[in-house]
Amino acid sequence: MPESIDTPATSDAIFGKDAVAAALAGHAAIQGLQQFITDAKWDRGELTLTVAPETIVQACEAAKATGYNFFEDLTGVDWYPSDGPEAPRFQLSYSLLSHRLKQRIRVIVRLEGDTPTIDSITGVWPAANFYEREVFDLFGVTFAGHPRLTRIMMPDNWNGHPLRKDYPVEGYR
Repeated sequence: MPESIDTPATSDAIFGKDAVAAALAGHAAIQGLQQFITDAKWDRGELTLTVAPETIVQACEAAKATGYNFFEDLTGVDWYPSDGPEAPRFQLSYSLLSHRLKQRIRVIVRLEGDTPTIDSITGVWPAANFYEREVFDLFGVTFAGHPRLTRIMMPDNWNGHPLRKDYPVEGYR
């Protein structure tokens, strides 16, 4: 894989899997994760790849094999009320870094429903442990296969998940 590639100008935004794949054909992430990508975006010098929830572990394994050796962050977004009944409510964003390639990518997954579940990536990157616990605690996303999925920020007896947009401003009374 190439050590560096020509990337579009920072101001050039490219949207869509095929358009991004064509513009960044030599990019390590595009080559290594091609089979898992359902959508893609290149904007402001950042590559964002969307994968299906059921393939998150395989996509992370492929990213690691491609050279993305460092798990930086995991965060969640609650899009409630989403754009209609078919739109996914939650988004998880995984930030990955390759020291060798000097590249960062964002891998996102969209989850539907009020009780979203996704496989844990702690088997790929053990450092994801506390990040997954934080997303579970604050958004209520369950990570199947997590070694110790318990609250990390809120008290154990706390009712609800405070970063959900349908959570009462003053808490449950």
